[in-house]
Amino acid sequence: MQMDIAVAPSVPDPLSVEMTVARSEAYLGGKLTMGRFDYCLNTSTIRSPGVSVLEYVDIAADAGYDGIEPWVEEIDAWVEGGGTLPQLRDHAAGRGIRIVNLIAFFEWAVPEADRHALGLEEARRCFEMAQILDCPFVATAPKGIHDREVDLFSVVRRFAELTDAVSNFSPKPLLEFWGVSRTLGTVGEALLVAAESGVRDARLLTDIFHMYKGSGHQRGMDYLDPGRLGLVHVNDYPSDPPRADIEDEHRVYPGDGEAPWDEIVASLVRQEYRGMLSLELFNPAYWAEGPVATARKGLAKLRACVEAV
Repeated sequence: MQMDIAVAPSVPDPLSVEMTVARSEAYLGGKLTMGRFDYCLNTSTIRSPGVSVLEYVDIAADAGYDGIEPWVEEIDAWVEGGGTLPQLRDHAAGRGIRIVNLIAFFEWAVPEADRHALGLEEARRCFEMAQILDCPFVATAPKGIHDREVDLFSVVRRFAELTDAVSNFSPKPLLEFWGVSRTLGTVGEALLVAAESGVRDARLLTDIFHMYKGSGHQRGMDYLDPGRLGLVHVNDYPSDPPRADIEDEHRVYPGDGEAPWDEIVASLVRQEYRGMLSLELFNPAYWAEGPVATARKGLAKLRACVEAV
């Protein structure tokens, strides 16, 4: 049954109209993303013997990146060599580089009690490090369960335990899946862990290569939103070797492979993602070209993919 109700004509709020028009214009003319994303460099992309994490910061800044994702092992090497975390933090800030996320590999999800305890201990160390560096996130990867099948609901419980264990630190876990992993290998599994854990602000770290390797497509991105998606690792993948055989070392520059960039960027724009796009590659051929050239080329190719949509 339909009821006829007289409704007074509404007067549009000028600010609301302005925002709507701006958003509509952003979707017109094929240009969805100009200026929407900031760009980050994962240091795996420019791995080079003898180059310190402080030098990686300079390379990223000189190339035009907004942020950097260092690995904990690189930071440990810096400290062991006489450097300090405050020095690294202040140097990055002085160069206008945000330390976005730490790449860590503590075994938070393993079922063995002794390994799990050690994993939580290492997690606390990494989160304390991130806090000193003013870094908002620490990657929480399926290390230790990637090579075997583990009950996913036990992983749910351990993710909640990890979150509790590091709750006194300001940085947050970024739940990461690996496409090569036998447990926690897809966006769907990561979403289940996040949803069932009861952790209200659980955030995911997605990766174009891992989505392809784990699921064979990028459409899992459509099930995320700005409050759930913390960071995106960007890269591309060739058609050869095939998906079953492809490995991290086969990652290529954005636009040089088969990834559907129009689909990926459109999905990020629809969900109004405002985080970083972080270039993560492990290609030995790129390492051989040197960190400076690789950093610059990678950013140019990434920007071209994003701005073409």
